Amino acid sequence: MAEKIWTNLQMNINGLTQEVKFSKNAIEEIFNPFLRKLTELQGLTDRKIVAYLAAPPAAGKTTLAQFLEKLSRENPMFTNVRALGMDGFHFDSEYLKSNKILRDGQEILMNDIKGAPETFDVDSMQIKIREVRQDGTDWNIYDRLIHDVVHDALSVEDDIILVEGNYLLLDEPRWTNIRILADYTVFVKAAPELLTERLISRKMNTGLTREQAENFYRNSDSKNVERVLKNSAMANETWQLQPDGDYIKIDDEEEDFDEMIFEDDAES
Repeated sequence: MAEKIWTNLQMNINGLTQEVKFSKNAIEEIFNPFLRKLTELQGLTDRKIVAYLAAPPAAGKTTLAQFLEKLSRENPMFTNVRALGMDGFHFDSEYLKSNKILRDGQEILMNDIKGAPETFDVDSMQIKIREVRQDGTDWNIYDRLIHDVVHDALSVEDDIILVEGNYLLLDEPRWTNIRILADYTVFVKAAPELLTERLISRKMNTGLTREQAENFYRNSDSKNVERVLKNSAMANETWQLQPDGDYIKIDDEEEDFDEMIFEDDAES
């Protein structure tokens, strides 16, 4: 088997400069065709289009979305993509710290499971996505320095919007209202065991001890991973994260462009 050729670069991810790499094959065989497809799709309509990149926690979706934005801006054949995260639609910290939900017969403070589907303001996110499809709008972000939402922090003007997040394709009440607003979707699969150490390390980087991080993984992150992998609806494309950080395409369930563009426009 031929040795992989990697593109290595530095990127600013969530305010931190990080070393990232993507294989030449993934760029040429998966990412560029995906951007070409979005460019063609946007050319068929007179509005912005919204694509989703959904993946379980720690599958690299934020870095991947920002890299796809970078690729689109470097190639004049592609329409510029704007990568946006759904993390800006967490409920505000004050709300999470003062409200509880019922889980497994017990009342749990929402802040203790921050990042679970129940801790997102799905109604507000639905309104924002509808607005961005039509005229553009300001977008919320999650500021990891203050660990809270900043409302209307980004102005969105590009014609292709790529939203990344864990639960965008979740086939559950409330979340289906988000799912139907996408013009095109990608789901990234990953083996749960591949994500475990990534998630524990991520929590330790915020100041938790190993024991605290492992407890959070058992009580929250692991449940979110399982929920995303088991309850997400089929996407137009499915990519899989490999142990070396590479991506392969494992599925191509492609719908007709005209149907994807207009099937939900009457509701917008």
